Amino acid sequence: MMKKIALIYMGGTFGCIGEPLSPMPAENFIPQLQRVLPLHLDIECFVAPSIKDSSASTATDWLQLIQLIQSLQLKNYQHFVVIHGTDTLSYASATLARFLGQSAHVVLTASQYPLLNLNGTNSREFTDAIDNLNFALDTVATCSVGVYLAFHHQLIHAQTALKRHTTELDAFAGLNAKENLITHQQSYIVHEPDIEKAQLFNCLSLMTQPIAIEQQIKNLKNLQQQLPNVLILQGFGTGNLAVNEKFIATLQDIHAQGCAIILTTQVPFGTIDQRYAISEWIQHANIMISDCLGHADLYAKALKMYLQYDSVDQWHAHWHDSV
Repeated sequence: MMKKIALIYMGGTFGCIGEPLSPMPAENFIPQLQRVLPLHLDIECFVAPSIKDSSASTATDWLQLIQLIQSLQLKNYQHFVVIHGTDTLSYASATLARFLGQSAHVVLTASQYPLLNLNGTNSREFTDAIDNLNFALDTVATCSVGVYLAFHHQLIHAQTALKRHTTELDAFAGLNAKENLITHQQSYIVHEPDIEKAQLFNCLSLMTQPIAIEQQIKNLKNLQQQLPNVLILQGFGTGNLAVNEKFIATLQDIHAQGCAIILTTQVPFGTIDQRYAISEWIQHANIMISDCLGHADLYAKALKMYLQYDSVDQWHAHWHDSV
């Protein structure tokens, strides 16, 4: 029996026309998209609730997308391909993975070049859009349940996706879904109050620079004037930071003000290693350690925690739950 595929268009370079590039209105783009779809697959096209340049996408856009997918699941759709922009594709992929888990077959894709020519009247002479879309459509029909990123003939676990090049066709890296197994997350049904709450989600990532510790402390104290919900500290190597008693006390003060502090690494791949000195001070600083598969996955986990729990103490109690 032929599998029914829901193809959801969310904007990005894929659907742009003109010079400079600008998004083609979805109602005009969808007919052009349908013209290039493979005839041997049962595909129905949908427009995402939010169509915009992906550099402007936020948690609310992805939660609305998840809500659409979950509503389509109630109509017996179980296979989904999402066309997205490349700028925040890793964040979108990780967020869908955290919230949908193994509840459906979901593949995200995008392109470095538009599908259509400048006038939007025909396919572009040179584009990776058709190849990426066909690869995603073929893959979603055969992959196991979960969320993946399909790009340049690579199928990547969505939680691990990282954009590694601004313009090359081979633009994304991550764990190969065909060669690696990862633990999928529990699904989370998105409701309207979640979308409303997500509008206030404030997550700040601070990448440590090689400066004097006194300057690090000064930077943290400046943040205390208006703290985010989540402060991510990107340390060196396996999460190493130079600390002293004043630095730790400042982190304790930030925690006391209701800000969740998470230590991670600025290195793109690999995890924090407890063999180093971080294990000696971390327990006194009231901060959590990332157990995520990449920076976008950490963002997605923080968003999910923010929606589930109202206090920092609850974050600490449930941080290592399977969320």
